[in-house]
Amino acid sequence: MRTLQLRIPATAAGQRLDRALGQALPDVSRAALQKAIRAGLCRVDGLPQTSPDCRARAGQAVEILMPEADSPLQAEEGHLEILWHDEHLAVCNKPAGLTVHPCPSCPEHTLVQRLLVRFPQLRKLEGLRPGIVHRLDKDTSGLLVVALTEADRLALSAAFARRAVHKEYLALVHGCPPEEGACREPLGRHPTVKVKCAVLPEAQGGKPAHTVWRRLWSAPDGRCSLLAVRIFTGRTHQIRVHLAHVGYPLLGDRLYAPKDVRALAPRQMLHAWRLEFAHPVDGVPLRFSCPPPEDMLQTVVAAGRRMRRVVVTGNPGSGKSALTEEFARAGIPTVSADALVAQLYAPGGEAGPWLARLAPEANILTPQGGVDKTALLAAMRHSPGLRQEVERLVHALVRKAVEQFWTTAEAGGASLAVAEVPLYFESGWQGAFTPAPLVVGVRCPRELRDRRIRATRGWSEDKLEALESWQWPEARKLAVCDLVVDNAGDREALHSAAQRLVDDLAAEARADEARRTQAFAGLWRDQK
Repeated sequence: MRTLQLRIPATAAGQRLDRALGQALPDVSRAALQKAIRAGLCRVDGLPQTSPDCRARAGQAVEILMPEADSPLQAEEGHLEILWHDEHLAVCNKPAGLTVHPCPSCPEHTLVQRLLVRFPQLRKLEGLRPGIVHRLDKDTSGLLVVALTEADRLALSAAFARRAVHKEYLALVHGCPPEEGACREPLGRHPTVKVKCAVLPEAQGGKPAHTVWRRLWSAPDGRCSLLAVRIFTGRTHQIRVHLAHVGYPLLGDRLYAPKDVRALAPRQMLHAWRLEFAHPVDGVPLRFSCPPPEDMLQTVVAAGRRMRRVVVTGNPGSGKSALTEEFARAGIPTVSADALVAQLYAPGGEAGPWLARLAPEANILTPQGGVDKTALLAAMRHSPGLRQEVERLVHALVRKAVEQFWTTAEAGGASLAVAEVPLYFESGWQGAFTPAPLVVGVRCPRELRDRRIRATRGWSEDKLEALESWQWPEARKLAVCDLVVDNAGDREALHSAAQRLVDDLAAEARADEARRTQAFAGLWRDQK
């Protein structure tokens, strides 16, 4: 026990006794004063006083016995990154996954218990959250200031209450928000899910909340963005709820993001990266910042990673299919537009009924309901208008199937997928896909192409000329390809060319990822 004696100053006359004592004893919490008064440890003008709310009078002599604080918390060893401290406060970088202070669902293994090892003076403060003046969610990382004395705790709490503390977060969100934005929707406890908060009208218990952001970076395809977020109020889950409410949930947020967005990160991608406030004793401005942790860096790099789409094209007999087969042999997902057309033309395929209606007089359906390709080719050669209609219909169906193939391959984790599309340019598909594929043309001399076709397919000269005439000349087609593979040699040479291409694309992807990693890592430094 320690005995404290004082007289009530004139400035405190008429106030509650506990408030008057709190102003005179700034290193003692008001809760501790109330507890001591109710326990009969306080005398006013020599008489016992057990009512904290009794009114004080100027000049009254007060004697109060204050028990030494004895925190029930047990100090625990653990990683603790202290960025700065003095005898009044400490600033730390809280890792994701660590709860700030004990609670019924997490009675131990918290930041507070680690702080007790480094700063045992916190035991002199009351309660289960000694020195804590603001909090971060368990899975939010970043800067946290801790008061080391009761007077400093009161001063910092007052600074937070009057919004004199500048807090800024880095948030990785789904989508591409406007360059700047704000949300002022009131927040409160979710009406049915007790672990969640929600936008609620003030009439239903919502409290004012104010969040602003500015966009620092977006992925090229707009799938995710990095925001600098500032909050002017400290509502529970404020940033998470507000950003989800305006349509840009945090990657990895288990409470407020849709399932596909939750799967993009191991936790909610939120990091308290900048903190500014005045020192509670001398008023000197203090400014702190810390970079985002590695999991946030890796998440943004992964979110910006896209499967490389490749189109293989060329004129009849050039070796498009052979090159595509080499990719397949290397374990790369592949699809052939010709195979897709064959599915459309097969009995029960989607194209048969449509084509029969386009050329009812041509009798292009087989008895089984499939498309007779010989009859269709003859009808198309006879009628250029019919050929255009057939191509328009079939190309639209094939393009949809190719897009679905790429989407499925990427969802399955493929880094590269190849589509063989002989009429890529003739179909007008430049610009039809996002992201745009790398177009690889296969070159082979016309004489060699003709020999190969006659040997493998048995086409007549007349048919070969007709199909060749429906495509761009080889020189024109190869001129607009991104890469050209020569296929004038044997299959082993083509195999080597395919392997070189795969290796080059993998090296290019690694270099691109390294550039993105470096660029993102520098973003926070540029904002200092």
